[in-house]
Amino acid sequence: MLDLEKKPAEKNNFFLEAKNLTKIYDGKKVVDDVSVQVKKGTITSFIGPNGAGKSTLIGMISRLLKKDEGDVVFDGKDIDKFKSNELAKKISILKQSNDINIRLTIRELVSFGRFPYSQNRLTKEDWMHVDDAIDYMALRDIQDKFLDQLSGGQKQRAYIAMVLAQNTDYIILDEPLNNLDMKHSVQIMKTLRSLVDDLGKTIMIVVHDINFASCYSDEIVALKEGRLVKKGHCHEIINRDTLRDIYDMEIDIEEINCQRICVYFS
Repeated sequence: MLDLEKKPAEKNNFFLEAKNLTKIYDGKKVVDDVSVQVKKGTITSFIGPNGAGKSTLIGMISRLLKKDEGDVVFDGKDIDKFKSNELAKKISILKQSNDINIRLTIRELVSFGRFPYSQNRLTKEDWMHVDDAIDYMALRDIQDKFLDQLSGGQKQRAYIAMVLAQNTDYIILDEPLNNLDMKHSVQIMKTLRSLVDDLGKTIMIVVHDINFASCYSDEIVALKEGRLVKKGHCHEIINRDTLRDIYDMEIDIEEINCQRICVYFS
């Protein structure tokens, strides 16, 4: 079951530090000497244009991708020193594309999140975690549907539920709003915000819509052409000068209900 006891976030402590990360493909640096720190009990959004290196960076941070240079320190320990099963109980990851070649129901998919604990022999406690994650993502009524019967948004919510069932304190999501309409995108971001505020989770998310980053993040990491442009609090990033540097376009900023909204359609 999801741990519903509110945990006070330790917002002054870094849980993860990536130092001088570099990744090279075909002689080109797609991530070039990037260093970032992520605080406990926060949402950190990674933004930037296509090809900026966002997915590659979090792939190295999560150990899904081998880094060519640099180090990642997680809770004071080199991330490469963790055994895979040990790390899977601390960090859960949703990749940008998820291809499963067997026919599964939502409930079966979500149960995969318990593998680090159950090794495929689910206990009553494991199924309680599965049920909680399904309810958290409002999937109870369709939990017995097969994935190939779902809309893109329903399927994405099912994959996020699988991550939640893993019940880690740290969650990494690579473009989780893909295939979601406005309503469900807002629901997902509100869910992530409550996971941080109510349950003390720490979330890193790659997101394309800068307004979602602005309204729901604590910190933003901005990348362009594999390099770090700027990192900091939302108000340090969501301004005309910084956004021009990131996206090479003029973006007006409106303040609505104390939130900075980017207007980039004109």
